[in-house]
Amino acid sequence: MEKEFVKELIDLVKNSNIKMIKFQKGDTQIVIETFENREPVKDQRSPEEFTHQEILPPSEEVSEEEKKYHVIKSPLVGTFYRSPSPGAPPFVEVGDIVSPGQVLCIIEALKVMNEIESDVRGKVEKILVENGETVEYGQPLFLIDTDI
Repeated sequence: MEKEFVKELIDLVKNSNIKMIKFQKGDTQIVIETFENREPVKDQRSPEEFTHQEILPPSEEVSEEEKKYHVIKSPLVGTFYRSPSPGAPPFVEVGDIVSPGQVLCIIEALKVMNEIESDVRGKVEKILVENGETVEYGQPLFLIDTDI
């Protein structure tokens, strides 16, 4: 997909009352959404120069229960999978002890399988997402008890 076409879509949303636009061509899908109550970007960089984190809104606050645990959040939008393939055992179960670098799940985005690893050592207290569910950027996926 050409950069110029993507820029035109961004300009279309930016200069109109459109709140969201979706475009799909083959296996490629583009979703551009405006966010209310968002301060305007004062930076003079082009859209390609912003990082993924700078473009998206901050994730929702964690619950009181989640505050006592380390939260593993989704680094991207995609489909959550607990195992490497259908029928295979899950990467982790509630109660498992995990180490930094250990794969916890896969998130599929644009037909790319992205392994999500633990960044701490601890016990998996809760898995917050169902297998095959769509996840958002910054969405909590796992609660890890690091006081083991």
